Amino acid sequence: MTFQTNDGVPVGISLIWKVSDSCCPRAFVNRTFWYRASVFILTYAGYTCYHLSRKPISVVKNVLNQNCSDYNPPPDLIINATNKDNWCDWAPFGDKNAATLLGALDSAYLFSYAASMFLSGFLAERTNLRYFLALGMITSGLFTYLFGIAKSYGIHYMWYFTLIQILSGVVQSTGWPGVVTVIGNWFGRRKRGIIFGLWNSHTSLGNILGSLIAGEYVEGDWSLSFIVPGVLIAGMGFVIFLFLVVRPVDVDCPLPDQVSSERSVSQGYERVSTEEPQDGFMSYEADNTESVIDEGNAYQSWKYGNHHQHNHSTQELTRRLQREDSQVTSCHSPSEKPIGFIGALQIPGVVEYSLSLFFAKLVSYTFLYWLPLYIKSSTTLSPAESAQLSTLFDVGGIAGAIVAGGISDYSGMSATTCAGMLSLAIPMMFVYEDCGTGGYVTNVVLLIVVGFLVNGPYALITTAVSADLGTHHSLEDNAKALATVSAIIDGTGSIGAAVGPLLAGVVSIVGWQYVFYMLMTANVLALLFLTRLVKREIHISRLRWLLLF
Repeated sequence: MTFQTNDGVPVGISLIWKVSDSCCPRAFVNRTFWYRASVFILTYAGYTCYHLSRKPISVVKNVLNQNCSDYNPPPDLIINATNKDNWCDWAPFGDKNAATLLGALDSAYLFSYAASMFLSGFLAERTNLRYFLALGMITSGLFTYLFGIAKSYGIHYMWYFTLIQILSGVVQSTGWPGVVTVIGNWFGRRKRGIIFGLWNSHTSLGNILGSLIAGEYVEGDWSLSFIVPGVLIAGMGFVIFLFLVVRPVDVDCPLPDQVSSERSVSQGYERVSTEEPQDGFMSYEADNTESVIDEGNAYQSWKYGNHHQHNHSTQELTRRLQREDSQVTSCHSPSEKPIGFIGALQIPGVVEYSLSLFFAKLVSYTFLYWLPLYIKSSTTLSPAESAQLSTLFDVGGIAGAIVAGGISDYSGMSATTCAGMLSLAIPMMFVYEDCGTGGYVTNVVLLIVVGFLVNGPYALITTAVSADLGTHHSLEDNAKALATVSAIIDGTGSIGAAVGPLLAGVVSIVGWQYVFYMLMTANVLALLFLTRLVKREIHISRLRWLLLF
């Protein structure tokens, strides 16, 4: 079969079509399956590279400022009273304010990233995402490379490192709205939590690979800790440009949510069956007071024998669900206009999840940027060994994201799932700070558990929850909001991610235990912002159980 190419078809895909037509003209393949697989793999690999290129700074901190008494100076270096304590450091990070300066570098990147995220969400809805992502990845590689060559060219200016971090934050913000929108275009609601949980492991995998690559070079030539990840993300950007198919319509594939409903009436009840289960959407399908009242009235009608009114309520709920499904099916239509910033904020749940993510991401990113240094300062491990051990936090994060997504799919209670894991993370961080340095095995086990509990809610909110809210039924005829909603939620979270490492740099001077107290307090606040949503989910769940029994 010969396909007509258009502007949405990448060059690499067009080439594959031509080769396929010439070599195997009669071959039959499930094109939708293969396109979905390619989108999953490409967006997964792409965002892995985004995180891979962010990680080196947390590893290289260990050699930018060190305890020089642990090392022997080179024979040609004259040691005197002015340089005896910092001869092995990299200026300007060689004095007692090093932790504050390094924290400022983290914040320069993260504040820039957070501010740019809102603009990126706006642009992602209005541009070709393949070009958007490819350009963002290639320029990210360039700025990562420029940070690394500071060692090769002997650059010691704080303004240089700060400028590179700011520009890196701007171009790195292209990643999240882009990949979430593309993956949302291809995957519907069915098992969205578990699929997005698996997909979101790219964050932790990128952190792991970034730590291992940076740790490989940190004690020899730390410039390569930046240059190698920079080359990798730029190369992956070129692959995205060649092969990423942004929308199913670009290659004549069906939309992800093609719902067919079937009705049957039995004993006064109306039954609805669909191809796409709605469990993972349960938290959002009734977001105004009337819907809860309707369900309560339906239960009262059933309980007291008014089956006619019950049937009417059930039919009303059925029509609402079908209306939501039809809107989700059309949410990727090219004719729809992107939603505005204010309109996205008015979607029920966006504000609560955004504020909760502010504190959840503050905790996660403080671990991301300061964990290797904390391990080195609290143990006898070398910088490379500290970087390797810190990857276990992300190993736990991978499992946490998958489990959180699975629980959310099964229960349909995303906010309650997040709240449960946040609650357990608070005492576990206290245990890790108190007992983590007691032995290597203890450190390993506690790091995995803390990573599991900290990253699970963060991953669920930024992926499945954002996707659900971005296709919310309250959008009616304008459901094309996925990139904007994702940018608002993750952008707000990124402000917290910027604040956390900055505060950690200041607070760690007083003592690392106070950093952990700060993180536990942040988790309590993240939990509080979910309280209303948790209460609502429990109430709706109780009403539905009453309707069933």
